[in-house]
Amino acid sequence: MYRIWLLLFLGGFVVPGVWSVQSLEMLVGKIPFLQAVNGSTVMLPCTYASCIGIKDLYFNWQFNENGTMQKVCDSTIVSESSVPHVSIYRDRVEFVGNNIKNNVSILLWNITFDDGGQYTCFGRNPKEKGRNHSTIFTLIVVDELRVVDNTLTIMIASAVGGSIAALMGFMLIKNFTLFVLSKIEEKNKECLVTSSGIDNTENGLSGSKQDSKPTPKKK
Repeated sequence: MYRIWLLLFLGGFVVPGVWSVQSLEMLVGKIPFLQAVNGSTVMLPCTYASCIGIKDLYFNWQFNENGTMQKVCDSTIVSESSVPHVSIYRDRVEFVGNNIKNNVSILLWNITFDDGGQYTCFGRNPKEKGRNHSTIFTLIVVDELRVVDNTLTIMIASAVGGSIAALMGFMLIKNFTLFVLSKIEEKNKECLVTSSGIDNTENGLSGSKQDSKPTPKKK
């Protein structure tokens, strides 16, 4: 009975968890967008990942053209070591992934403003019961790249650095002044002790060097 419950537990909870970990992922990197100058050539990155491997993985790139998804290219990768034969459906597009390191990236030549927008990298892996995944990469086409003005940042950094330097200088001067005052105070205490000893000697008190005459005896 115990074994039956254990099998039910493993079948009901562990296996689904394993499948969720092994599901297919399509990745475009940490930064899912790119700003490029009109007329330049850019690469749209995409890689796939699967813990249990692939078999007949289908992938494609699509472009969102005014709300309508237009296919850019597609292919089927038979295995992880095979090179796919990619079909291209859009001008100035080149497939550069070649399945090296799970790479299915594409290159856009001589981009125009019409090429700007969202590109979707999609994949479906029959080895994972047809699981699929997609990710979006955004291309922004501009006349020229803007130069970031760092003047304000430099001014703020200089002001903060100057304030820290001034504070450190103030602390050094303060500590030095306190050190000098403590030395002067110690010197004054020594002078007071020495002066007190001299006064007591002159007055015939303890520490006096005067000879004390004995009391004359009565005859």
